[in-house]
Amino acid sequence: MNSGLLDRSADRPRLGGKPSAAKAWLNAIELTARIEAQPARLFADVIDDWALAAPERPALISACESFSYRELARRINQYARWALAAGIAPGETVCLMMPSRPDYLAAWLGISRIGGVVALINTNLVGASLAHCIDVASPKHVIVADAFAAAYQEAAPLLRAAPEVWTHGSRQDATDITAALARIEGGALSPAERREVTINDRALLIYTSGTTGLPKAASISHRRILNWGGWFAGLTGATADDRLYDCLPVYHSVGGIVAPCSMLRAGASAVLVEKFSVRNFWPDIVRHDCTLFQYIGELCRYLLKAGPSQLDRAHRLRLACGNGLRGDVWEAFQARFAIPQILEFYAATEGNFSLYNVEGKAGSIGRVPSLLAHRFPAAIVRIDQEAGGVMRGADGHCVACARGEVGEAIGRIGTADSGGGRFEGYTDAGETENKILRDVFARGDAWFRTGDLMRQDEQGFFYFVDRVGDTFRWKGENVATGEVNAAILQCPGVVEAATYGVAVPGADGRAGMAALVIDQRFDLAVFAIELARRLPAYAQPVALRIAASLDATETFKQKKQQLMQDGFDPGTLRDPLFVRDAATGIYHPLDAATYARIASGAIRL
Repeated sequence: MNSGLLDRSADRPRLGGKPSAAKAWLNAIELTARIEAQPARLFADVIDDWALAAPERPALISACESFSYRELARRINQYARWALAAGIAPGETVCLMMPSRPDYLAAWLGISRIGGVVALINTNLVGASLAHCIDVASPKHVIVADAFAAAYQEAAPLLRAAPEVWTHGSRQDATDITAALARIEGGALSPAERREVTINDRALLIYTSGTTGLPKAASISHRRILNWGGWFAGLTGATADDRLYDCLPVYHSVGGIVAPCSMLRAGASAVLVEKFSVRNFWPDIVRHDCTLFQYIGELCRYLLKAGPSQLDRAHRLRLACGNGLRGDVWEAFQARFAIPQILEFYAATEGNFSLYNVEGKAGSIGRVPSLLAHRFPAAIVRIDQEAGGVMRGADGHCVACARGEVGEAIGRIGTADSGGGRFEGYTDAGETENKILRDVFARGDAWFRTGDLMRQDEQGFFYFVDRVGDTFRWKGENVATGEVNAAILQCPGVVEAATYGVAVPGADGRAGMAALVIDQRFDLAVFAIELARRLPAYAQPVALRIAASLDATETFKQKKQQLMQDGFDPGTLRDPLFVRDAATGIYHPLDAATYARIASGAIRL
């Protein structure tokens, strides 16, 4: 442990104080106000401005390379000229398969600057899933880092077409883009090189996580990149003295756009780390003297579960920004690690509205302030829990939920001037139409369906409840898996949990089941008692599965589809299974004979 680094962070003051909510909103509005008035100004132009104003200031930092603003601007222009030389026409796609490093951002900023579209490929994908993501982008070129060359080669025979492949590494041959860039001038683009690209044009394709199916490619315009960078720079109060720690995947919207671009918009610095590590997190925060970090809720829970460390408070963090932080983890995390402010937000990559919890109300995903309500209308409407569709009244319009009532969150489609947010859709027109709800509150209006269940309190704060498909009905009651899972994770000995509904032979609806990863503290009897204290009987899982690990996406979203398909038949599963006695609430081992009696109706769950 480097004690010098410890002393440096501990002795230096934290930057600024917690800004008022009103000031944060005004900062964000100011930073995004001129986007529409300057349609030819792209995010790469923001980098150029900082390269002139503060050329040697660090922009992007990583273990393998770092760029000052001057170096980043030059690298962006090299990629732009490479794209021109490669004959990439406006609107043509380049797939990008590279690790989290500064050159990743330089690549998509440069290629999109001249009108190319960059598809940010999940580097964990293999085989058919990888081929699917490449195919839906219809690329002319693919840039593949050496580390992912083998995965690409395995997927290549499954592709519908054969794009030109460029390697990114040290091969020094005709297909090595690193060698090609070294021969390209990095100075400012001439007027002849600057194509007529505007904020309306598509810049990126970013994929949904695909927790329950193949990912969809969401269209991201230059406008959205500028808006994301500006909104988050304003709401976090970012200044040139800030340094943000980003250990989330750069091929996703938060880790790759929101986090780094908010810092670059403010002339600050972003530290890119390839993968989150509990062991390395606090040493990295101290070593890089970070003042902010970007989180996903599960990341905070992992840090909180780790043993105490001398670095827990030996940092200068002033703010943590992210989404998915549960209320019970929030307060404990903030207190233990002495983080002055947590900025929780809600957004979807393809979504047309966002929520920000600037006030720091634990457990809430935010609200739309009154000064912006007319520009970004959001609502919660009643849905049919069985069919998943919306409920409509006698007039054919949707029924808005009362405060405290759970329903699906929607955002009006339009422009800020007309009262709504833009929905740019997917590469698939059918998938785009499926996310649009029409004739909602008036004939001819259109709203974006989030697919998320929420409720709203009397103060206007929104609270995430579950995904629409994750909520199920059992014994005549609607059960939200998210709320059940939160209760399970508070039980002693539960390390990880996934809650989902499973079909029960001869029974209506779906019964709750939980897959658990446990440690030596877990006691089944204590678990049953704790659940009875926290949940009504109908919401307590009927079946339990003790697993060695649980599959999740790289942003910690659980993959529950396979678990749901597996069900709880001991004849097909090797993991230990338990079933709840409805009369006593006690969990008993589930064997083949007991399962047969459940299937025959002799035992009612």
